[in-house]
Amino acid sequence: MRSNGRRAHRGHPSPGKHRVTQTSPTLARPAGRLWLGFACGAGAALIWGVQAVVSRQSVADGLTAADVSILRFLAAGLVLLPFALRRLRPFPVGRLGWKRALILTALIGPFYSAILVGGAHFAPALHSSVISPGLIPVCTALFAWWVFGEKPGPGRLAGLGVIVLGVALFSLEALGSAPARPGAWIGDLLFVSIAVLWASFGLLARRWGADAIEVTMATCLLSVPLLPVMALLMPVNLAHVAWPAIVLQALYQGVIVGAAALFLYAQAIALLGAGRAALFLPLVPGVTALSGFLLLGERASMTEIAGMALAIAGMVIALRSRSVA
Repeated sequence: MRSNGRRAHRGHPSPGKHRVTQTSPTLARPAGRLWLGFACGAGAALIWGVQAVVSRQSVADGLTAADVSILRFLAAGLVLLPFALRRLRPFPVGRLGWKRALILTALIGPFYSAILVGGAHFAPALHSSVISPGLIPVCTALFAWWVFGEKPGPGRLAGLGVIVLGVALFSLEALGSAPARPGAWIGDLLFVSIAVLWASFGLLARRWGADAIEVTMATCLLSVPLLPVMALLMPVNLAHVAWPAIVLQALYQGVIVGAAALFLYAQAIALLGAGRAALFLPLVPGVTALSGFLLLGERASMTEIAGMALAIAGMVIALRSRSVA
């Protein structure tokens, strides 16, 4: 009986009572957990997809990249502060420690946000949602191979190649200075730099075993003291912008993106696993394309649609494949 109980504990239940006892807890609510995980993953993808459109709207409203970054981190900091006071020990860096928290803040803090929003001043919203998310797994694989010696498996390598081909096709008109996309190449290059920064952040966070929620809290709170520096170095136009535009950016960029999207995606990972949760990321460009058309009237060209489709296909292939050969 002891050996049967041991085998059941290892995932090979014996017939009879052990089998019922072993499987009944895990089968109690599988459908509910699955659908809740899907809802959380789709919700996070929806928020991130619309973010590019909201950033693009800031241009029309007269806000600068510094304006949006200041609003984002002030709002996120205020929302996350009560939770951080209870969770982060020591405050405000938690288990990361000061050195690691400051490094991660330098990678995804206010100046990262300024680059991201600054790209929206030059390129349509869809460019942000195709180029940055598409190239993040490519940059991550390159850095992991260069720094850690991790070689991507054949399936992932093929997916990454399709992503690069799709992004190149998508950016063809912008890089060729097509009349329909004047100056968009500047935004595209900024979005490439975003992919480099985010990939570096992701690799360091993984290597240090950082908790996603604690990282978000720490980097948001450490970003707040940097905002006056940003205001001195970059143009700030908040005093001349209508209040509805300011409230929109503060709520969406700070509260919805900075807090809600993180919570939803963390829940999706907990309920579905990291691999399944990541499969919602290719939805982001589609959400941006649809919302950009409905809210901003931005239409993607046939070349951009073809490039986007290739990039999304590559993301799906890469995410479903083994990461290391």
